[in-house]
Amino acid sequence: MAEETKPVLQKPPGYKDPNVPIPSAPKPQIRKQPLPVSFQPRRKRRGFCRFCLCFLCVFLLLLIFLIAAAGAVFYLWFHPKLPIYRLQSIQFARFNVSVTADGTYLDSQTVVRFEVENPNQNKITFYYGQNEVGMTVDDDVDLGSASIPGFSQAKRNITVLKFTIQVKHELINDAEGPKLKAQFGSKIMAVNVGIRTRFGVGLAKWKLGKVPTNVLCRNVKLKQLNGVTTPQCTIKLLRWINLG
Repeated sequence: MAEETKPVLQKPPGYKDPNVPIPSAPKPQIRKQPLPVSFQPRRKRRGFCRFCLCFLCVFLLLLIFLIAAAGAVFYLWFHPKLPIYRLQSIQFARFNVSVTADGTYLDSQTVVRFEVENPNQNKITFYYGQNEVGMTVDDDVDLGSASIPGFSQAKRNITVLKFTIQVKHELINDAEGPKLKAQFGSKIMAVNVGIRTRFGVGLAKWKLGKVPTNVLCRNVKLKQLNGVTTPQCTIKLLRWINLG
């Protein structure tokens, strides 16, 4: 007797055979996000900045070298000399010290003369701005100040500057009054005279800019100004370069 055949059952949809290994799903690849434009390196711009910086440094060095070379040639060719200031005279038209119950007062009128020389023997000329002079005694007692307009000097020229300065009813220290009287009478009073101006140099049609200049004559005693000797003063350019 023949065996009966069993019908083959159809696998339902979605059926998974437990004996078949499950294939692993591939890992998703990580994609790098592009950087914003502002964060991207700027190689070209950096290279251009370096080039500009190097060019500027080379240009400055070359400019300094040319200026130094031109200054050396100018000095060797012309042998320039600075102006010479001499305190020529100090004449007191009035010097009165009065002691009152209110204090000690000074009345003074002084004529100060300076001698300014351009010692150059070539075409170098000097130009001066407004000249302001002041005079003190021991840096404590002010004897007044005055000013005169600027001027120019040709080669081997000597110019006399005249200032009239005065103080009226100036209150001073009581201890200074008798000392000033005694020193003035014996001509041992030492004064400090200074000039503030602006100084420039010219050569033919060329003119260099003016620089601040201080001229100072310190501790000059009245008896030194006897008409025979004229004290030479110290010159300072730019307020701090002492030229002796």
